Amino acid sequence: SADGQVKIWDVETVTEVWQAFSLPGHVTQVRSISFSNDGRWIVSGSTDTTVKIWNAATGAEVCTLTGHMDEVDEVTFSPDGTRVV
Repeated sequence: SADGQVKIWDVETVTEVWQAFSLPGHVTQVRSISFSNDGRWIVSGSTDTTVKIWNAATGAEVCTLTGHMDEVDEVTFSPDGTRVV
């Protein structure tokens, strides 16, 4: 979202899973989010030029990947879950 947060929603109840699952960390818009195939990780990309990896069970930020010179518009995991692109 434009506030730099990643929120997790339950599809069946249409409610936020936990308030704690508002994942603050990006300082500008989050442009892309993806779950790993096993559901353990979330990756997010932002206009702040960073990619962040989150623990999907706890909501904890695992790491911030830097190096892009411009906004990150798309992120995803490789099919085996060992890489992020």
